[in-house]
Amino acid sequence: VARLCVCDLLVAQCDANCCCDPDCSAQDFSLFTTCSVPVVRGDSQLCSQKAAVYSLDVEANPPEMIFKLIDQVNPSIFCIHATNYKEALYLKSPEIPTAENFDQLLDKFGGATFSAQPDSWSLDTDAQNRPEANETSRYEYGVPVQTEDAFLRLPSPVVSSWCSDANPAGFLVNQATKCIRSVSVEKCDSIQALSMLFYINSSILASVFQVNITVQSIIVQSLDGMRTLLSSSEGLRLPMVLDELCINAVLGVNYHITHTDTGEIIEAAAAFVLGAISKEALTIEQSFEISFTQENTQPVPLSGNPGYVVGLPVRAGFQPQGYPFPAAFLSNKHSQLTILQSTSTQDCLAAPGARAPVLFGYNMISGCRLRITAAMKCQPLAQTLLDVLKGQSFPEYVASFGNSQAQDVLDWVPITQLHISEQMISHTLQSSCQIPVSLGIEVKWTKYGSLVNPQARIVNVTATITTTTLKQLPSGRERIIPITSSVVFTDISSPAEPSYKVWPTINIKLPFDFFYPFV
Repeated sequence: VARLCVCDLLVAQCDANCCCDPDCSAQDFSLFTTCSVPVVRGDSQLCSQKAAVYSLDVEANPPEMIFKLIDQVNPSIFCIHATNYKEALYLKSPEIPTAENFDQLLDKFGGATFSAQPDSWSLDTDAQNRPEANETSRYEYGVPVQTEDAFLRLPSPVVSSWCSDANPAGFLVNQATKCIRSVSVEKCDSIQALSMLFYINSSILASVFQVNITVQSIIVQSLDGMRTLLSSSEGLRLPMVLDELCINAVLGVNYHITHTDTGEIIEAAAAFVLGAISKEALTIEQSFEISFTQENTQPVPLSGNPGYVVGLPVRAGFQPQGYPFPAAFLSNKHSQLTILQSTSTQDCLAAPGARAPVLFGYNMISGCRLRITAAMKCQPLAQTLLDVLKGQSFPEYVASFGNSQAQDVLDWVPITQLHISEQMISHTLQSSCQIPVSLGIEVKWTKYGSLVNPQARIVNVTATITTTTLKQLPSGRERIIPITSSVVFTDISSPAEPSYKVWPTINIKLPFDFFYPFV
């Protein structure tokens, strides 16, 4: 862009007020009043590009031109990251079907799906073995996981429910897909997608070596749906025809990828579900899943993808000092919202650490009994009861979706904490104190997304602590008060508006001759 100048119209002459004209001298710049083209940039559709900025320093004597080369970022979410496909910059005449090439075009484009990937995008395996290619094997989020021949396949439905093997698995992108594949029992041993080798025969490209995909487990499913886990000593099972059945056909694959914190893949494993296909079956449903785990860390359990699933724990966390996003709930290894768990003894002070996870969609209530004596001090008792109700570290945030990640700041809903005081009937309050007696959590959620498959999303969480005034007991007297915790889920979804016009109903009585002379 520093060599581009759209206002340079005169050959070997300085154009007036054209600050990018290379024919202009410092003396010419001193006569300029402004720069007619202050910014020169390239393709505006690029996500990031260089821009040449021209301006005049009028305070200088004589005035002089100032040139800056800056980086500009396209604010649009739809932009071109890199123009690496050079053929797309030129018009290429489409291939006209003829009698000679018709069969070839039919094989390429006649199926339910086809790949639009040009041959120039194929992976250069020789380039991966060069030393300078090591840095490129440190994967970034969303980058396809590369193998020896192309990429790690994760079959999925594209335009229909049929399986397409052209879907690459993206790094750190946990996916779960289901699709339908046409089968023939007579040819089951020759259908690649039914064989275990199709999913593990290519090694994953890593930084300094290739990672082989190992078989983690094999589960065999019978025709009636019963599943049996095979021993680890058994080897590969390839599809074969036996008694008009296709056995050892792949029904499901679950990939598990282990990586370092720098994006290097160090281990890959696959768990298979094999089954039998009857002669009458023309299609089968296959399921595929892939998950990523960083080494020396435990995977974070999800409660839905993306929306919450009824019966799974509500995920929670808090924001430590110095962290820009909510971190894991340190006092709970599962990062869950919890309440007081009822025990058989019903004694609040017997098991203060017993907690029960809050399950999405389940209204819950629990409690215990507190025996108060005259010897108890007010402030320590109030703090103990608060720890019993809220736990040692009550979270500050709740994940709005079941799969919300810690770095997604907008996916975390702050917990609003309220305090309500109730007065007990007492003749004297001179020696009384306030103690918490209940914790009520209200979770408001809504249906998010399509009406066909709505996803549960938490939009508001309120935790209310109710305190009561307790007067000083006489010496030797005791009192038992109940301590309760509760959780209520409230659906605040707006009702779906009908697509048709609903006309109002008018309930009136018309005159008897309203339609005269018609009956």
